[in-house]
Amino acid sequence: MICVEDSHVTRKGPARQQRRVREENTLTKTLEGAEGLRSVPALLHRNATQFADAPAYREKEFGIWQSWTWSQALEEIEALALGMIDLGVAEGDFVAVIGRNRPRLYWAMISAQMCGAIPVPLYNDAAAEEMAYTMGHCGAKFVVAGDQEQVDKVMEIQDQLPQFEEMIYLDPRGLRKYDHDKLRSYEQVQQNGRAKRDDLIADMKARVAKLDYDSTAVMLYTSGTTGNPKGVVLSNRNVIETSRTSSEFDGLRQTDDILAYLPMAWVGDFIFSVGQALWTGYCTNCPESPETMMTDLREIGPTYYFAPPRVFENQLTNVMIRMEDASPLKKRMFDHFMAHARKVGPDLLDGKPVGLMDRLKYKLGDLLVYGPLKNTLGFTRVRVGYTAGEAIGPEIFDFYRSLGINLKQLYGQTEATVYITAQPDGEVRSDTVGVVCPGVELKINDTGEVFYRSPGVFVEYYKNPESTADTKDAEGWVATGDAGFIEPDTGHLRIIDRAKDVGKMADGSLFAPKYVENKLKFYPNILEAVVFGNGRDECTAFINIDLTAVSNWAERNNIAYASYQELAGHPQVLATIQSHVEAVNRSVAEDEMLSGCQVHRFVVLHKELDADDGELTRTRKVRRKKIEEKFHDIITALYDGSEQISTVTEVTYEDGRKGAIKATLEIRDAAVQQVTTRMAAE
Repeated sequence: MICVEDSHVTRKGPARQQRRVREENTLTKTLEGAEGLRSVPALLHRNATQFADAPAYREKEFGIWQSWTWSQALEEIEALALGMIDLGVAEGDFVAVIGRNRPRLYWAMISAQMCGAIPVPLYNDAAAEEMAYTMGHCGAKFVVAGDQEQVDKVMEIQDQLPQFEEMIYLDPRGLRKYDHDKLRSYEQVQQNGRAKRDDLIADMKARVAKLDYDSTAVMLYTSGTTGNPKGVVLSNRNVIETSRTSSEFDGLRQTDDILAYLPMAWVGDFIFSVGQALWTGYCTNCPESPETMMTDLREIGPTYYFAPPRVFENQLTNVMIRMEDASPLKKRMFDHFMAHARKVGPDLLDGKPVGLMDRLKYKLGDLLVYGPLKNTLGFTRVRVGYTAGEAIGPEIFDFYRSLGINLKQLYGQTEATVYITAQPDGEVRSDTVGVVCPGVELKINDTGEVFYRSPGVFVEYYKNPESTADTKDAEGWVATGDAGFIEPDTGHLRIIDRAKDVGKMADGSLFAPKYVENKLKFYPNILEAVVFGNGRDECTAFINIDLTAVSNWAERNNIAYASYQELAGHPQVLATIQSHVEAVNRSVAEDEMLSGCQVHRFVVLHKELDADDGELTRTRKVRRKKIEEKFHDIITALYDGSEQISTVTEVTYEDGRKGAIKATLEIRDAAVQQVTTRMAAE
């Protein structure tokens, strides 16, 4: 067992000493409570007093930004909480919150807490049957829905929810002729709360006063990669302590701005947009729609920004597409200064010595290229940026850091209230996920699985004591399910793969599919990849093309296509993907431990892997077992030497209807490296 403690891992210099002091202070503050603020509503009341006139929330609607101060937010939240009490929300009730990022939906979660109830945010793109499971599992009596789409989904399944009582809707459009027997408008509930304030305020204050560190703050459901989602119960202690230590770790300020655009049901959004926002008092900004997100990002110019790797990859893809269409002069200038940025940009960001001439050339590049590019991306003001969830390509990671954007990586889980490890300033690398966060302990067991213990460790899986006991032991150590190791010299954690996905090839060599998949997805043309090979003689792969990148290439080359399926099967596209696969094979062959994971054969799928079809989770994690079952005929063809396979695949349309698509797929062989010869030469 390897454990990260001061006696086991030695790191040199003042940074090590400072981190130790921070961790000691963290433990002291944990015992005392975070400045006496022992619930989420307590943080809100503090902000409404200390930062009364500072902006707390903004949202864009009909092209206009609206803003609320902390004192205004408190009034809105209290009015809703009083209205909820009047509606019958009792202590201990579960309140489902469904919709895209909106201040009023964040307020609904805090209002539920003020009632002594437990908010349960759900994914707004979840199908009705998925909502039926989660709402049935927690027994949600009340729902706060964003718009007609969410109302319709709940109404579709309400016969399966005997405990369901009332639904509050935010956007009234399309709902005028609905049966309002169990429907209430958000505005009307607030009005009722204001009208009955004198009668209900004492009850609300009494409920808030009962909240302490051990009270449940929120329940979030896991993505359910291997089965039904599990309800993760997080306490006020989990939320507040994690928010406090992570805010101090990165020096977050009350004057910071974030853009809240990621799913509200995801633990990261809850911590960034609720936990850290309430702890620091910074402003949470909600874009108008997914379609306007990039425009809204540029208008807000966040100082603190989080995005999964896919967002950064898409942004870089769009930049490269634009440069392909730029004039030769602009293209040459871009290539010239970006080459210089990659050389010195990360060193300048980390405060390392850089020569005077290189500094001057970088300043010129910032004037001509880097500055305008950061402005286009909306990153001009970013002081702290994070990515997590999947590995990000080193080239992509280095690209953003070369521009002077302080992009870092963190490693976390819902069960940890996000934070396990993070990268301190000056110790940022593309191949690790950082060092332990303040207050976190880390250890690696004999099989290589990562375990952690921290104030953020979840209370339990709701109604699932068996899974709770399997995941968290009596001493509070949590099994991550990830395989990795700790660098002895630096204390940095490196993640290899999901422990359950790490297996053995037929010859006994290590099989780590995500390692290869991430390398494949580093290419802009590849959106998703799934690698097979556990227990087999060789590895094969499914590949999804990135329609944005590949369609742009098609347009530039006057290649006509009518559908994703047609473009994915184009000979030139297949040849390009084959070159990417073979490049990855050369890279994988250089790793002695994982060289057996080279992809021998692959197929470009005729459809995108989709959460609606059960192939991905709502957080876009691959459901391997489901994919293996659904596409077993294609997998069989990959291994039996077939040159093509005709298949029929069931798909789900946006309106919920089922259909089927037929396709004949070409199976290609990819060149692999002779590893044994290279190793013998060594």
